[in-house]
Amino acid sequence: MALIVNFDHKTTAHFYLRIAFIMWPTNKIARSVLKALSIFLLVIGILFGLFLWRINLPAPKIESNKTPESYKRVQLGKDHYAVGNCWLKKNKHGIWEMYLEGAPYERGLIYGVLSKELMEKQEVHFVGQIKELIPSSMFLQVLKGFVGWFNRDIYKYIPEENQQEIYGVSKSFSDQFNYIAPKYYRIMNYHAAHDIGHALADMNVVVGCTSFAVKNGLSSDSTLLIARNFDFYMGDAFAEDKLIVFMKPDKGYKFASYSWAGLTGVVSGMNEKGVTVTLNASKSDVPFTAKEPISILAREILQYASNIEEATKIAERSETFVSESLLIGSAADKKAVIIEKSPQKMDVYESGKDYLICANHYQGSTFTSDSVNIKNIATSDSKARFDRMTQLMERSYPLDVNEAAAILRDKNGIDDKFIGYGNAKSLNQLIAHHGILFKPEQKEMWISTPPYQLGAFIHYNLNDVFAGKINAESAQIISADPFLKSPDYRKFEAFKETRSKINKLVIMGIPFELTPAAEQSFIANNPKSYVTYVSLGDYFKAKEDTDKAVSYYQQALKMDVASVREAEGIKQKILDVEKGKRSGLHIKLNN
Repeated sequence: MALIVNFDHKTTAHFYLRIAFIMWPTNKIARSVLKALSIFLLVIGILFGLFLWRINLPAPKIESNKTPESYKRVQLGKDHYAVGNCWLKKNKHGIWEMYLEGAPYERGLIYGVLSKELMEKQEVHFVGQIKELIPSSMFLQVLKGFVGWFNRDIYKYIPEENQQEIYGVSKSFSDQFNYIAPKYYRIMNYHAAHDIGHALADMNVVVGCTSFAVKNGLSSDSTLLIARNFDFYMGDAFAEDKLIVFMKPDKGYKFASYSWAGLTGVVSGMNEKGVTVTLNASKSDVPFTAKEPISILAREILQYASNIEEATKIAERSETFVSESLLIGSAADKKAVIIEKSPQKMDVYESGKDYLICANHYQGSTFTSDSVNIKNIATSDSKARFDRMTQLMERSYPLDVNEAAAILRDKNGIDDKFIGYGNAKSLNQLIAHHGILFKPEQKEMWISTPPYQLGAFIHYNLNDVFAGKINAESAQIISADPFLKSPDYRKFEAFKETRSKINKLVIMGIPFELTPAAEQSFIANNPKSYVTYVSLGDYFKAKEDTDKAVSYYQQALKMDVASVREAEGIKQKILDVEKGKRSGLHIKLNN
């Protein structure tokens, strides 16, 4: 069955979509094979689906008798709600802000009451994307069953406090998706989906986050500065409503976390002690069962670590099931390190210099001879982004937040070579859920506004936030990228729209005709990108114009392809088309 590389170039980190790329056929021959196997797979799907419902995910121990109905949500203004001291509002930049306090279960309940509509909207987009990629209900049953089996023991690895909070949030989950699984089971699985997707990186769909830290003479004010791109794409609709949560838990430290409604884990955040956490996926062997999701580990660190030593101890005792780099910044230590963690081993990497760079491969001595890491460096785009980050930083020292944001937004390859928009070798692949900057010693952070990391970066000071003085309208806003106003940006958006229609034709069989004029316009909108020509190859392959498909695939290989792995995938497409052409010719001759 076919592997579709780069749906919307670098797609979601989520496992469901990665499985979709393998499981859904993309040509008539494959669909014929599918029909021959349909009865067998349907039986498997039914068994998997029944198995999912037989799994008993125990509810955490809850001493409170409160329910969502115990809380009254009061509307204070347009897009502004409160439950007691907790509140949710949308600022003028379109970012949702939430303040929460209290014990785990109760604050989870309040989270759900405040953001019920937002969570439902996120789940609608998530499930809709899955259904677009897997229109077959049979395959959805197989997928659902597999995830249920894989995550059957996940609760054993998640701290009781986090289980209670998630359980409280789940009480406000939508009823419309109960056919997939019960609410608590769904949200628990969603927290693990990010990790499963990373574990299946061999499927050639990798999330390409990049981050860095500078201090002393390399920082404009000599204090620690951290920047990162969170390259996570689940479709434009999923990224519409971003949420920053300011949490005052009953135990541990107050912290801020930036992601989306429904995720209680952390992908980017900072606590009141000036400890920061950001996540970068690395290459993993395929696991056999789920353990603690990385975002929950990151949440533990933010809530309970005041320095690098404490963060390291929390990471050491955690059992995770994927490989991940956690860039940890610390105001107390006035430095940053990378906790490199795999299911089998862990290292704490320090560069020994006043700068630290993190892409999607390991740098510590523990992983120097690790075969998976060596292959990842050789065949992925991680090293290219690492080198580009190094190059841009060296040009810009000493860095301030404006220069750091400019680096995160860079769209070129090594030596400023323009490699087309959306190339995974560039730091800004035009897929990021967000960019974020931290000044840990000052307890300051800047978060990007849509689209991607191109919008303005708005400023928060955690000391002010937890003193009740939130001011996202401050003079410290970093201006939007001028690229947003350029003709090239409009061309890229048009390119992306056409590419999405091609993908839907290829994956779902949704009719789409590309006229000769539209074909040339598509090329003109992103002519330097190999992705342009791969997409056209896929289109003409679906239309059974094998000569044109091969021609476009060959053109793609002449461009700057993001990685060895992707180049090999394009070459395989050529072989598949030529093999199909020979098979078709053989059938005609025999007839």
